[in-house]
Amino acid sequence: MKKIILSSLLLTGIVFTGCESADQQGITDTATTTESAAAPVGQSGVQDEVSKPNIVQTAIGSKDHSTLVKAVQAAGLVDALSNAGPFTVFAPTNAAFDKLPAGTLDALLKPEKKDDLENILGYHTYVGVLDGVLLQDGAEYDMVFGGKVKITRQGDKTFVNGNEILATIKTANGVIHVIDQVMLPK
Repeated sequence: MKKIILSSLLLTGIVFTGCESADQQGITDTATTTESAAAPVGQSGVQDEVSKPNIVQTAIGSKDHSTLVKAVQAAGLVDALSNAGPFTVFAPTNAAFDKLPAGTLDALLKPEKKDDLENILGYHTYVGVLDGVLLQDGAEYDMVFGGKVKITRQGDKTFVNGNEILATIKTANGVIHVIDQVMLPK
């Protein structure tokens, strides 16, 4: 029994003395060095060519949502909407933004209007997935900012606050419902 314990202690001693730290050997971890030298990157900076695109990536890939993408960037919400979610975004098209009074969008994209822009975009965002059976006539949902939205149905068409949902796109972190109006918080 003493031989087994002595052998174990001897083996442990050899292992510990044979293992020098990476710093003692002059080896550096290039991943750590590279990460610490680079600016902090949020969820939107994660590169993944295999997974289904998230809400932001899907909007970036849509020619009809370039204005929405600019607004999300100006509001500093890219990382938030790239996170795991799930989220539902009622996504106004470029044409919807064009319907705003002249100068409204330009004013909202200015840094001093960031809070107002966040509120408007938050009124288009729900934490969770609103799809299928949840889009029932008369249903109301609390949005991230700005209050509630109301779902209505007319035949096979679904509306949010009276705005028709033109298309539904499932993403890796939720769902996008394309709408033709910008909804303003009440």
